[in-house]
Amino acid sequence: MADLHEFALIAVILAIAACAGLLATRLRQPMIVAFIGVGILVGPAGTGWVVADSTIELLARLGIAILLFLVGLKLDLHLIRSTGPVALATGLGQVLFTSVVGYLIAIALGMDSVTALYVAVALTFSSTIIIVKLLSDKRELEQLHGRIAVGFLIVQDIVVVLVMIALNVFGRQSGDSLALNITLVIAKGLGLLTAVAVLMRYVLPWLLHHIARSQELLVLFGVSYAVSIAAVSDTLGFSSEVGAFLAGVSLASTPYRDALGARLVSLRDFLLLFFFLDLGSRLEFTHAADQIPEAAIFSLFVLIGNPLIVVLIMAAMRYPVRVGFLAGLTVAQISEFSLILAALGLGLGHISTATVSLITVVGLLTIGGSTYLILYSHQLYHRLERWLKVFERTRTQAVDIADEDAEVYAILYGLGRFGRHIADHLSRAGHSVLAVDFDPHRVGANSRDGVTAVYGSAEDVHFLETLPLNQARFVISTIPLLDTNLALLHALHHHQYRGHIALTAHTVHDAEQLLAAGTEVILEPFSLAADAATQALDQLLAKDADTDS
Repeated sequence: MADLHEFALIAVILAIAACAGLLATRLRQPMIVAFIGVGILVGPAGTGWVVADSTIELLARLGIAILLFLVGLKLDLHLIRSTGPVALATGLGQVLFTSVVGYLIAIALGMDSVTALYVAVALTFSSTIIIVKLLSDKRELEQLHGRIAVGFLIVQDIVVVLVMIALNVFGRQSGDSLALNITLVIAKGLGLLTAVAVLMRYVLPWLLHHIARSQELLVLFGVSYAVSIAAVSDTLGFSSEVGAFLAGVSLASTPYRDALGARLVSLRDFLLLFFFLDLGSRLEFTHAADQIPEAAIFSLFVLIGNPLIVVLIMAAMRYPVRVGFLAGLTVAQISEFSLILAALGLGLGHISTATVSLITVVGLLTIGGSTYLILYSHQLYHRLERWLKVFERTRTQAVDIADEDAEVYAILYGLGRFGRHIADHLSRAGHSVLAVDFDPHRVGANSRDGVTAVYGSAEDVHFLETLPLNQARFVISTIPLLDTNLALLHALHHHQYRGHIALTAHTVHDAEQLLAAGTEVILEPFSLAADAATQALDQLLAKDADTDS
């Protein structure tokens, strides 16, 4: 293969990557695992087909620039505000805990302070791409733990950009004074931010209005804009990654961000393959056997320690342990940013290829392991529930209704999109509704007449005892989780509730399970939406037929 033409060699590598990607999907693993594996396979540690090459390095840098551009493009600060202080507290708390404890572990394993710092920082960041994909596949992005997870992942993305700025600026310090360097950094940073702000305010809205008339031109502009700002940032000493991130942020408030982001995802994934090829060409596993214990220790720390600190922080903020556990599992891996930071440290001469190899192995172990943890998160929680309950800090107290003589017509669990519609319908019909939700933001934002919102969990049997079951003629759950609804149904039967019970199911299997357990009415929002859409289409077709006749 050594004499194979470069074009043919790339073709062979892409074919191997496609096969590895197919295997990864069969094993329900993210594509990043396949890409890292291919990079190692074709690098010096494997076949040796790929060595450090300027072409592959250029494509790798383009891939990282597009990745950071899309991160900035999808940056939704409103999501952090909507999830309240928990996103900031959990995001920053987890980063601080993991970096400090990870540093101490690295020092205890005999690493020098600089290497230990890089390893510790690499352990702190989780992959937004992987988490969003997994939660989206499980339809949990809109659930409380999903929104909180995405919120603190955004906090992590901001932190990683700040870390990269610090490494690039202070990692290349010369003999000049520190004060002078800091002054120059601030001046350059303010200049770059001012230039981007001017583009956002006066240039980009007008320019995009004309460019967006052609989707192909919009994509070309997005790539060229990201790379151009990245090049300017690199010239100023902030690294191309920071510039690409700022380019994405500057377009995040435009109406074209979703169309641009959707079209660039495939390009990002393709170019990231070359980053991992470039990374693989620089890895050395000559000390792999000696690194196995270290990799195992760091991997266990990430897989267990990161979720645990999230559970503790969220429990201290009075969130149910179940929500904290499900959100915490999303940080049980290190991300592609960890590998980018490792490559940056290698380029600056701060760490060796052996350290990069160690971080890469930890990445493979934690990404692979956490994927299964997230896929089977609910089953895992039920197995560990008895031990996790010791962290529970939610307070059970009697529900306070303003007018004690007023009859509560319905107790409604869940104030999501489906639940809000039902609450509005019942209140408009003149019925008093007591809504229960374990999302403090939803409870605090409730302003519906006739609807009293309280904080609570459908799985909390003791909380159920505080509700006015003797008054309510209906108990309705809009929560689509089978186990939660079965637990609620069992508790209602245990309390000999005599009213009507309506529970929600998203699948035929769940509906059959709930009916077999004795549920009176099954609410199927997807089927109801399909029926409504069909009726609307029938009316439109009939109207069109009348027009033709």
